[in-house]
Amino acid sequence: MKLSILGCYSATPRALTNPTAQVLEIKGHVFLIDCGEGTQVQLRKQQIKFARIKHVFISHLHGDHFFGLPGLISTFMLLGREAELHIYGPKGIKKAVTTMLKVGNAWTNFPLIFHELTAKESEIIFEDEKISVKTIPLIHRIYTNGFLFSEKEGERKLNIGAAEDYGIDVSYYRNIKQGKDVMNEEGKLIANHLLTFDPPAPKSYAFCSDTAFNQEIIPIIKNAGVLYHESTFTKAHEHLTKPTGHSTAAEAATIAREANVGMLILGHYSTRYKSLEVFKNEAKSIFKNVHLAEDGKVFEL
Repeated sequence: MKLSILGCYSATPRALTNPTAQVLEIKGHVFLIDCGEGTQVQLRKQQIKFARIKHVFISHLHGDHFFGLPGLISTFMLLGREAELHIYGPKGIKKAVTTMLKVGNAWTNFPLIFHELTAKESEIIFEDEKISVKTIPLIHRIYTNGFLFSEKEGERKLNIGAAEDYGIDVSYYRNIKQGKDVMNEEGKLIANHLLTFDPPAPKSYAFCSDTAFNQEIIPIIKNAGVLYHESTFTKAHEHLTKPTGHSTAAEAATIAREANVGMLILGHYSTRYKSLEVFKNEAKSIFKNVHLAEDGKVFEL
């Protein structure tokens, strides 16, 4: 699982910082998460192939989280894209994107499929044989979701030495990897756990975009391997969190601790701070395994 940070600052883009956008590579998928201005330039800088992006997840309809999407779609068209593009986001995203494309007489030459979200409870919005993606309802000034990306448990690993010792024919190896008990050459049923190793533990990544402190998400993200949680402010500006619908670094760390996640990544920093270390130091007083998102940074998870 690989996470590429394209942008991780709040609101207005600056010369050296970009608003929210990430790419998560997981089990063969390349997912774009939020798409602030400058996303396609950042994709180029990090040499992420446009054609590999088949699914885009938009947390909410504030400009710093989706204004880069119409431009990216337009570039896909110019590059001759033919593959479907699935877009998951709040109700209204279809109208917002397609209106801009129509006004510019730039309708796509590839299938553009919108999945508009309205549920206030967590729901699975994408699933295949390898992973699932579910929403994380957040508290912001408008309807907002985070997203939990979870690997499914893989096949068990064949213990060839054990299979040979128990006299198992090679024709049963596929069934063994699928978790089945099998007969040996003597007609005895051999339990699967005697013939296999456990598969690698499934990985998970929770993306919590703009949100006020919200303990109701803890059961949804419980034991996630990695949590990205916005930390727009530090305690010094805690009085701004309620009117803006944002969190402090300390609040993000509290969520991480209570949810027992493996690792916390902070982001969505207000540009009023001269150093990001203040966010990390504040969070580490509550939760130890804290990392800072930075534009262009890549996490091998």
